[in-house]
Amino acid sequence: MHSPDASDSARAAGALRLLDEIARTRTEPVPAHWREALRDVPRDAFLPGRLWLRDGAGGHRPCDRSHDPDGWLAAAYSDAPLVTRFVTESDGTRSPASSASAPSTVLRLLEDAQLTDGARVLEIGTGSGYNTALLCARLGAASVTSVEVAADLAARARAHLAALSYHPTVVHTDGARGWPPTAPYDRVLATCSVRAVPAEWLDQTRPGGRITTPWDSAWSCYGTLNLTKRQDRSAEGRFSAYGSYMLISGQRTDVELHRDVLRPGQSPVTRTTGLSPWDVAGADPGLDLHLGLTVPGAWYSWDTEGGTAHTRLWLADTSATSWASVDYDGRQTETFAVAQYGPRRLWDEVAAARERWLLAGAPDIGRYGLTVAPGVQRAWLDTPDTPVP
Repeated sequence: MHSPDASDSARAAGALRLLDEIARTRTEPVPAHWREALRDVPRDAFLPGRLWLRDGAGGHRPCDRSHDPDGWLAAAYSDAPLVTRFVTESDGTRSPASSASAPSTVLRLLEDAQLTDGARVLEIGTGSGYNTALLCARLGAASVTSVEVAADLAARARAHLAALSYHPTVVHTDGARGWPPTAPYDRVLATCSVRAVPAEWLDQTRPGGRITTPWDSAWSCYGTLNLTKRQDRSAEGRFSAYGSYMLISGQRTDVELHRDVLRPGQSPVTRTTGLSPWDVAGADPGLDLHLGLTVPGAWYSWDTEGGTAHTRLWLADTSATSWASVDYDGRQTETFAVAQYGPRRLWDEVAAARERWLLAGAPDIGRYGLTVAPGVQRAWLDTPDTPVP
């Protein structure tokens, strides 16, 4: 189902520009089979007529094919994430609900899956269907099963795939459940992130098969986990240092600082610290992964409005029972005011976890791994014999 506003020559030129753009982000060439798939599968065929592009100020601006066909087509063949749908939150704000990931990110995920000829794949999150089409181009549609929680997205993707003569199994269902009728799979590949690997994915992966999924924690949404299924119901593997995807719907938490966490009459414990909040929050991807794994449920946000401090780092937990704040007064950086409330002392937990990370040599993401089984998730550093506290 090609865009009616794009000629085949314009689409081909866009695909070549995209490949060149992707090549500039890599240290090694794009493998020939993926280069062929990226060239042959038209990305614009899977995108809606309105896209939302990053506006450079932390928000998004709309781009409509009907009003700006050239700009829309350029966005379609750019190596950039494109928001395709928003949802309205309980407080009236709008947040992205579905997106088309940057093609270079898509490619990294596909490469992590280590697909081989004849592999049977379960894709978690059909989305637009573009990633599904790349899988079909690589493996053949008969080898691809894809599940999507949104019925309208599943139907639209199915139609777009059929228009390109791809007929994989596309099912409207909760991705956390997988799809048992066509199991077991050689590969389970998620296009959404998880905070815990569903037991159903383990059960539906054959021994020796591979589960590749973007990773998320309350602290940070970054990294990709690559697991190898063992003979029992467990799997083990390492993280890769790329991948930022929306969290699978069933694992999302709806906790807001001012609505759910801060309450009148709370009396926090106060002190000072010499540890800069900038050395903790977003300081290093390896540290972010470490904190996400070792300080469960903790998340942070920055307040730069200046109402109570020049800059404040807020910490809270997903249970909405504990919070902490760390204040920079705008003048000196030797000490910072700390306030902590609730059964957890979140700043103390985060500071102690950071110290353990430093003592371990400030490891990067690739040194971390995870062993998972139904109801069990154990992080480790370098080898499974060195668990992360």
